Amino acid sequence: MKKTALIIIAAIIALSLGVTARHLFSSAEKPGVSALPGFTLPDLSGQQRNIAEWQGKVLVINFWATWCPPCLKEIPGFVALQEQYADQGVQFIGIALEDKEPVAKYLSATAINYPILLGGDNGVTLAHQLGNSVDAVPYTLIVDRQGQIISRHPGEFSKEQILEIITPLLN
Repeated sequence: MKKTALIIIAAIIALSLGVTARHLFSSAEKPGVSALPGFTLPDLSGQQRNIAEWQGKVLVINFWATWCPPCLKEIPGFVALQEQYADQGVQFIGIALEDKEPVAKYLSATAINYPILLGGDNGVTLAHQLGNSVDAVPYTLIVDRQGQIISRHPGEFSKEQILEIITPLLN
């Protein structure tokens, strides 16, 4: 009798841990489509920029930091895609999750052809609201022309992966 009870308790614990782990990992990339909420963040000049400025475009919103090697690795690909697809209504937007000084220093040495907004702590909060429950950096969203978030991607995002998602949105 004791052996059966122990097996049942172990099975319940294992099931609970499995459900918890599944929830944690699945919440990192929430499936389905949801509306991008409005938000405003400053650019490097201090001007407040509202996400509505880019309404009607396919948005690739990337949360990044200068101290994050995968973030810096993916930026050249983003620059190339912005150059290649800007005339088709694609707009990359970088949201730096830190203060102005390190971002300004990085941008003085690196040419980026898309807007960079300063998120700081507000950017971290915004990333959480947009599905980044595991604090992944980089964290990238793809938003369709109707303002619906159609992809959430924690971690490094390659040009090929982005093209796979945005190409059908260009028609």
